[in-house]
Amino acid sequence: MTIPIPNRILGTTSPLTVSALGLGCMGMSEFYGTPDEAGGITTIRRALDLGVTFLDTADMYGPFTNERLVGKAIAGRRDEVQLATKFGNERTPDGSWVGVNGRHDYVRRAADASLERLGVDHLDLYYQHRVDRTVPIEETVGAMKELVDAGKVRHLGLSEASAATIRRAHAVHPITALQSEYSLFTRDLEDAVLPTLRELGIGLVPYSPLGRGLLTGTVPADADDDARSTGRFPRFQGDNLATNLVLVDKVRALAAQHGCTPGQLALAWVLAQGDDIAPIPGTKRVRYLEENVSALGVQLAPADLAALEAAVPRDAVAGDRYADLSTIDA
Repeated sequence: MTIPIPNRILGTTSPLTVSALGLGCMGMSEFYGTPDEAGGITTIRRALDLGVTFLDTADMYGPFTNERLVGKAIAGRRDEVQLATKFGNERTPDGSWVGVNGRHDYVRRAADASLERLGVDHLDLYYQHRVDRTVPIEETVGAMKELVDAGKVRHLGLSEASAATIRRAHAVHPITALQSEYSLFTRDLEDAVLPTLRELGIGLVPYSPLGRGLLTGTVPADADDDARSTGRFPRFQGDNLATNLVLVDKVRALAAQHGCTPGQLALAWVLAQGDDIAPIPGTKRVRYLEENVSALGVQLAPADLAALEAAVPRDAVAGDRYADLSTIDA
């Protein structure tokens, strides 16, 4: 594979240069089928060899095991990596959910624990995973700012935050990036959030840019260890799934015209939305990583983008993106 991977800059006030395509590491440890530490480490190291150096994890993945996996994979190669992790979705070691936590003392403890698990002395990008609506965002970002001042964190981010929250956070300390779901199937942030990011000079890091795999045309078989089969994501259920697969077939037909897979076309669409956007498709398999990287070679003209958006109108996707939207800041 010889496709060069360009860099993109997230943020203007506190800019971070990352690979244009990142790698989401969550599924290596939880949620999408059986965890595979060895396969995940191999995939991360292959990503670095290809130039995919923007790695994303979180303390809650596993819980806690995904950060350790990433730490093992980047050992000896830390200088190549733009390392991002997240705090705020608090869990206990047995996997139980505690809740969203943005309290000042918790932010510091969570960061120190992540640094230890990752085996690094600083984080390139530290996100609040979900907004704690019981704690003023100024308190949470104030604690995050102290981590920057202490040299433990280089840049700050938010995840699934509303436009109003982003403004308040950015007034405390420059926010480099927002990580939120964004794909052909999830475009609601185009209304208020994306314009706010561009007004303030904040980058966007889309997670699930392939619609949790749905835009690849692959549907997971029923399995207790795959959250897509449990009802957590309504778009994979019953009539919703049937409706959405019709949309995927339209993407597949357009992809055939470009000589690529539907997933590659969907990822190329996200990449084409702006140079301030760096998506992080997740996988634990080298072959899917390499397929995603090849999306960088898919060139879309304005007419191609318009055809895709006509094939998948915003209001045509069936089902909410989560069954429980209560932790999404709106």
